[in-house]
Amino acid sequence: MTPSARLSAAIEVLADIEARRRPAPDALKDWGLAHRFAGSKDRAAIASLVYDALRRRASAAYIMGEGSPRAVLLGSLVLARGLDAAAIAALCTGERFAPEPLSAEEARRLADPDLSDAPAAIAGDFPDWLAEDLSAAFGDRLVEEMQALAARAPIDIRTNTLKTERARLQPLLAHLNPEPTHHAPTGLRFSAGEDGRGPTLQVTPEFLKGLFEIQDEGSQVVAALVGVAPGMQVVDLCAGGGGKTLELAALMDNSGQVFATDADVRRLAPIHDRLTRAGVRNVQVRTPKGRGDEPLADLTGKIDLVLVDAPCTGIGTWRRNPDTKWRVRPGALDERMKEQDLVLDRAAKLVKKGGRIGYITCSVLPRENDARVAAFLERHPGFVSVDPGELLALAPDTLSERDDLISPAGLGLQLSPLRTGTDGFYCAVLERSR
Repeated sequence: MTPSARLSAAIEVLADIEARRRPAPDALKDWGLAHRFAGSKDRAAIASLVYDALRRRASAAYIMGEGSPRAVLLGSLVLARGLDAAAIAALCTGERFAPEPLSAEEARRLADPDLSDAPAAIAGDFPDWLAEDLSAAFGDRLVEEMQALAARAPIDIRTNTLKTERARLQPLLAHLNPEPTHHAPTGLRFSAGEDGRGPTLQVTPEFLKGLFEIQDEGSQVVAALVGVAPGMQVVDLCAGGGGKTLELAALMDNSGQVFATDADVRRLAPIHDRLTRAGVRNVQVRTPKGRGDEPLADLTGKIDLVLVDAPCTGIGTWRRNPDTKWRVRPGALDERMKEQDLVLDRAAKLVKKGGRIGYITCSVLPRENDARVAAFLERHPGFVSVDPGELLALAPDTLSERDDLISPAGLGLQLSPLRTGTDGFYCAVLERSR
């Protein structure tokens, strides 16, 4: 496919997403099935165009004066890819499979993409109903923070220290140009190319041998901040596919015991193969047998650390999942908050005196973060919040003196693309004092 044909395809996919209000991956998959002539590189390039357009949907529509799929795509070529009006006009010729030529109005707007007077939700590319929540999180740096959250994300991996070391892994992947992560001590980072694509790491021999896991640097950092240590009895209460379970096992050097479970048994399905590939021996998977079953009942009051990687809106991952930001609704936020309260209450029953709960979200909203911790402390007077300064002391040297990472209410730490170059993650630790 020509670059022009790829633009036409991306406009078609964006129209399908808008008309049917469906996730971008589903629309892209269906387009590929209906256009089997398109090769893997074509499909990847089209996906990259679609995701760039979704990242900058609001600001692209603003500079173009309308929000049609074509307008959003054309505007994103300026805002996300830095193309000028002449370059875009050269792609839009109306010839075989190419988009129709630019109108005089389109050409004028593309030549002067001015966002200087745009409202915060437009300039920062986020739903305007979240403005108050996001302002509470970021204050006068709101637009700058949200623009960083609308940029492309790199690909990060975590070295599996049960099998190798970063210094040994990096040369094995040298042909893919990895760089050490800035904060996480065992991470490597791969930058996306001009087309937004990164390397296909899952097919490398090193991945298949379990030498690394794909995991954002922020996720790596917050999992280490909860204070896990070898020999502990640990529960991963929202284990899902096992990403943080695997990191816990490595931090514990395969000693002690990790009990991994999830209320959604379908999310647990991949964990078994991943544990085997990673060489993990200290994890016991507890799968619920049905609705209302508590697979951890025998562990009540016995656990040193419960990791709650809580269900959330996922706003901190908008760089990677830009379509979700336009599909999230106030009702979904309310539902996530209820789930967060329930899972924290469940965690409280498992912790022994002196034990801790590590509460993590991939969100930047105070209502999902500090507010949930504060509500928990009101319900459970036997717990206290661990000073975020103690968490910073456990952080890598690059973060250990970063007081600006302390969350608005002072109950945890908040990472973000602008502050730390990672996805948006929140972390707080709660200790049972009696």
